[in-house]
Amino acid sequence: MQKRRYLVLDVFTDTVLEGNPLAVVLDCEGLDTARMQQVAAEFNLSETVFVLPARAEGHLASIRIFTPNFEMPFAGHPTVGSAVALARRAGLGQGGRDSMKLVLEEKIGNVRCLARTGAKADYAEFALPELSKPLGLSLDTAAVAAALNLEASDLGFDGHVTSAWTAGVPYVCVPVKSLAALGRASLDPRAWRKLAPDRGNGVPASAYVYCRGEGDVAFRARMFTGGAKSYEDPATGSALAAFSGAIRASERVESGAWSGWIAQGVEMRRPSRLKLDMEIAGGAVVSARIGGHAVVTAEGTILA
Repeated sequence: MQKRRYLVLDVFTDTVLEGNPLAVVLDCEGLDTARMQQVAAEFNLSETVFVLPARAEGHLASIRIFTPNFEMPFAGHPTVGSAVALARRAGLGQGGRDSMKLVLEEKIGNVRCLARTGAKADYAEFALPELSKPLGLSLDTAAVAAALNLEASDLGFDGHVTSAWTAGVPYVCVPVKSLAALGRASLDPRAWRKLAPDRGNGVPASAYVYCRGEGDVAFRARMFTGGAKSYEDPATGSALAAFSGAIRASERVESGAWSGWIAQGVEMRRPSRLKLDMEIAGGAVVSARIGGHAVVTAEGTILA
């Protein structure tokens, strides 16, 4: 074992103790997969990142992303948090450098990021390494509503219907008519496992429940995992990546740009703000970016 430095950041927020917490373990040479999984379980956050040297010249780092139970090929808040942490380490904010382009190597592929300094907190955005595509599932509305402890009449608005999408990680996107319905939602994991598609590791796709937002917020959302240890996540970039396809389809945007803020985690008292930017042509998303702020809340060393 050796001492390895780590940071804890709150991601998709510019305020400490809000957003989604993330552990970033630095200098992870020599750690094998089993040990990384043990360390992620020790932190017991939704995700922990392990930083390794980049394999390709010109890339900033290779990262591996673990939940307490399994490894993820890609996730949004680990990408944003890692980009902020590693850009700072590489010189962002020093010598007048207020922005930095960087590439992070993830299991899904190379993820291109842009980090920049901010008045209260640094900000990072990344281009989606895989664009959203529909899973083409037929989902029973009444069963979906029941698994979320809602009524079938709570679901759907303005052309938005329940659908399943993936941009590397699959989600079932469930529109609800109001903030009140969103607030009432809760997941029955046993019922959910019977209807949700499998993510490929024995874990069902998570539920991304959303409605129209208020003010500068385009949508409000909640995300519930459906595995053996079901929980609600305060900010989920991979879910927003999948949801981008549902936005394009349901809002019927045929060409041009779409940009908006999505709020999540409000019901958990971990308010988060995620920014989505899309370029659309011929009725299809041709590029998309997700961004948000991140703040360091803790740092130290762990023996691993």
